[in-house]
Amino acid sequence: MCGIAGIYSHKPAAPELYESVVHLQHRGTDAAGIMTYDDRMHKEKGLGLARDIFTKDNLSLLTGNIGISHNRYPTHGGFGHGEVQPVWTSVPYGIAIAHNGQITNYDELVEEVTTKEKRYLNTTSDTEVILHIFAEELNKNGNPQNSEEFFDVLCDAVSTLFKKVRGAYSITALIVGKGLVVFRDPRGIRPLVRGERVNEKRYPSRGGTDYIFASENTMFYSMGYEPTGNVLPGELIYVDNDGKLFSKRLVKEVFNPCIFEYVYFSRPDAILNDVSVYRSRLRMGQNLAEAWKNKYPDVIPDIVIPAPSTANTSALAFAHEIGVRYSEGLYKNHFIGRTFIMPGQEERKRSVKHKLVPQRTEILDKKVMIVDDS
Repeated sequence: MCGIAGIYSHKPAAPELYESVVHLQHRGTDAAGIMTYDDRMHKEKGLGLARDIFTKDNLSLLTGNIGISHNRYPTHGGFGHGEVQPVWTSVPYGIAIAHNGQITNYDELVEEVTTKEKRYLNTTSDTEVILHIFAEELNKNGNPQNSEEFFDVLCDAVSTLFKKVRGAYSITALIVGKGLVVFRDPRGIRPLVRGERVNEKRYPSRGGTDYIFASENTMFYSMGYEPTGNVLPGELIYVDNDGKLFSKRLVKEVFNPCIFEYVYFSRPDAILNDVSVYRSRLRMGQNLAEAWKNKYPDVIPDIVIPAPSTANTSALAFAHEIGVRYSEGLYKNHFIGRTFIMPGQEERKRSVKHKLVPQRTEILDKKVMIVDDS
């Protein structure tokens, strides 16, 4: 699980890309990176939280109105600075990508990239493998100068990538001299949503439409973007340097979104695949309560408490359905990060002991029902 974003704007993109990594911080706390483009690439990335990596000074160096960002929770590869995204290659054009997901045929693709295509891998990240496959397919089709012809080249390259790469991947990419590219794997496993900001309405002097693509739409409203739906499974979208948008759904397969996005990963205010995360968690709690009443009709707890915080909504719905008081029986220390996405089990166990403290006045001598997210 990671968080990605891509922005085409009529003003400098870096401040809003910083907002994106802050809003998506819950999707990855190990590292973050931003890359922008004007006449060349500009990047800033590091290990840790976004607030500790980015400053007013280094953001001011990220010039350009097009850019991508990434929050990292590593599911593949190492933990060093070299693994931090976005990653990039200079051949062809100059391409940078940010990736949310995990591919399942990594070893097979490494063999193709290193042996057949003679490319060198700097990391063990599956993102770098996707980057080189994308770059190699683009390299086969020359360098068309107009956007319509380049979009045809993109369609060919991404169609081939869809055939080669198996697993979950939502991608935002920058291509030097061309613009912003986004695509989503044919099964739509990881989310990718889109939004627009029409400047004629809010900022007439800027003109045109700004575009945002991200793992969640949690930051759209605060940044003035209106959600316009999802990047569809198997869809490719290209925004050229002049802000002209091209899109095509290249392949249709069985839609298979990851249920854990709704259970745990995503913020409750997100709407993914046209489904509210908050309302899905309410329904989970309601359905759990119905199952409980059917199986244990005579077992009624004194209180219902959540394992905070992602289970709060489901626990509230559960308590309401069975007619029992909802209580916050565990105090959560908010200065300790999300324990599930910490890199090792021992670290998770230590952190949980510090993170969750029982509210003894709420639970002492009571029958307690604890609802967890997963």
